[in-house]
Amino acid sequence: MTEVSSLTGRLLVATPALADPNFDRAVVLLLDHDEEGSLGVVLNRPTPVGVGDILTSWAGLTGEPGVVFQGGLVSLDSALGVAVIPGDEGPSPSARPRSNRADPVGFRRVYGAIGLVDLEAPPELLAAALGSLRIFAGYAGWGPGQLETELSEGAWYVVESEPGDVSSPRPEHLWRAVLRRQRSELAMIATYPDDPSLN
Repeated sequence: MTEVSSLTGRLLVATPALADPNFDRAVVLLLDHDEEGSLGVVLNRPTPVGVGDILTSWAGLTGEPGVVFQGGLVSLDSALGVAVIPGDEGPSPSARPRSNRADPVGFRRVYGAIGLVDLEAPPELLAAALGSLRIFAGYAGWGPGQLETELSEGAWYVVESEPGDVSSPRPEHLWRAVLRRQRSELAMIATYPDDPSLN
């Protein structure tokens, strides 16, 4: 099998042409991408469930809004913690980031300053190190070659992530914000109407 160029740490931004209503205007942070498939979390799908309702000990470390996000349609009964360690951006996005510093216990770096939190660990082990934390119910997953097919069909734009994307206090505006900051024709897509028939 040919080698797959890793998109780990990048964002998938749903194109207006993406027909799946589950991913309408979705912004997905890819946490893993290789020849075996891809895994990510949707950053802009807050639920009405408060973090304190299901993970009381972690509620004080999550930013606003302090709710659980629907990370995708796979394993909705499991929780994933995605966090950012401030001031530790790692090397340039073109390199597979590895930090020279030891990561805190209970944190597994994914890309740059972004990593996964072991929600079974005591929160006090990580509290001093974390800049932001978001809790996701479930995740988005693709089998081998499935994401590449969707990309070739024009379902997603692939753009660089920024650490602030994980904890955007206004997730409902993230799709437009990510597109607007692009230095290409993608910035124009941010103005695409919610309902093109009303244009």
